[in-house]
Amino acid sequence: MSERVAISRVDHAYARLDCEPSTLQEISDAFTFKVPGAEFMPAYKSRFWDGKIRLVNNLNRCIYAGLVDHVKKFCASRDVEVEELSDFSQQEFSLKEATDFIRSIDLPEKVQPRDYQIKAFVHAVRNKRCVLLSPTASGKSLIIYLLTRYYNAKTLIVVPTVTLVHQLAGDFESYGYSGGSDRSDSGDSIHKIFSGQDRETEAQVTITTWQSIYKQDKGWFDQFEVVIGDEVHLFKAKSLTSIMTSMGKTPYRFGLTGTLDGTQTHKLVIEGLFGPVYKVVTTAELMETKHVSDLKIKCIVLGYTDEQKKLVSGMTYQDEMDFLVANPARNKFVKNLAISLKGNTLILYQYVEKHGKILYDLLKDEERAVFFIHGGVEGEERDDIRKIVADESDAILVASYGTFSTGINIPSISNLIFASPSKSRIRNLQSIGRGLRKADGKEVATLYDIADDLSWKSKRNHTINHFMERVKIYNEESFEYKLYNVRLNQ
Repeated sequence: MSERVAISRVDHAYARLDCEPSTLQEISDAFTFKVPGAEFMPAYKSRFWDGKIRLVNNLNRCIYAGLVDHVKKFCASRDVEVEELSDFSQQEFSLKEATDFIRSIDLPEKVQPRDYQIKAFVHAVRNKRCVLLSPTASGKSLIIYLLTRYYNAKTLIVVPTVTLVHQLAGDFESYGYSGGSDRSDSGDSIHKIFSGQDRETEAQVTITTWQSIYKQDKGWFDQFEVVIGDEVHLFKAKSLTSIMTSMGKTPYRFGLTGTLDGTQTHKLVIEGLFGPVYKVVTTAELMETKHVSDLKIKCIVLGYTDEQKKLVSGMTYQDEMDFLVANPARNKFVKNLAISLKGNTLILYQYVEKHGKILYDLLKDEERAVFFIHGGVEGEERDDIRKIVADESDAILVASYGTFSTGINIPSISNLIFASPSKSRIRNLQSIGRGLRKADGKEVATLYDIADDLSWKSKRNHTINHFMERVKIYNEESFEYKLYNVRLNQ
């Protein structure tokens, strides 16, 4: 490699690398990655795309500004001098300044930041941009609130679902937010954007779904000095990139998530758009300090007849899923399990008509409050149900993964049932988080992970393989779990 790489700022989205072509190519190769599962994607199959993500543009020599530290480390490993032509340095901000500021904003007495939340706030302010990796129930909304109050500037907060728009706005109000210096003429302290809502506002804080704004022109994004992305792991990569690269004039950018999917590609793209990852706290630490409920996992492995195993052995994954969600004995087992449990119970399913509605119909005549949530339920109605269930003690909530696996705050959930199998690390950990929030009288949350052993001879079925991936996650996270084998009554 060449002796020197000069790094300059193009704007707050991109940095430029000035060096010899051979050096640029070597850096480019180091930041080129194969996308997991690319071989199954239409663009790859049709040979329009080679299945790789290139984080360096060799034509304009640009890379996401959030990856500058990674470039510097790569150059250092090659003994190459790096010259920074722009200010990428930290801002001075002490722990005392942080605590003085927090004291000045008069948070309600019951809402006091924990040590790790304050440290995360300090880290974010010092670095001006970062990804805060903090698990469910660690208090991400309060960290977002502290950042919003600290900068006191036009702020865009982007979330993945309509439910989270309403929930985060409600959290802000509970913290005492009444608007900043640019409060809107209508008197609203927060402007909420989702399907059909006006994109224009004078309110200082805008909370929106990413789906509602990713097609906005660059000029619309120029108004914001701060951007905060919550649950950034769920944003569609192309849409997230479109939003964040349109915000070249936005210096302060923070992403928050409870989980990353473990792939280097996923992590580097998010870091490039927001900044380096900072690990705030772990679920195990939260349990140890009693900030979240203890977790027990009961893995229920359902057994099937030889005839059923033979039938499924030749099925594709989708055919197997269709077999499982339509199986009357399996659905009756889920129903009986749910009604046998004490406390509020959340049943998570994958397919609305093929599974969720069937489970709801089986449960709706029980002498308990039973609610059915899916993507067709309006955001405000979902939020109303969330508030109702929060005050119940023995309700059953049948909800799709898409609407309730991430971010939803119902501390009173005591039991969680995985009714549809999945191997997604993000989906499973986020779903577990629904039960970890603490509530009065609740010390333990129990997850019932339903697996289906349809293995025939030496051939394991698709969903039992997915179950084994979930067990691997439980081991990595040091979660306590036990296995129970149950023969289905056909």
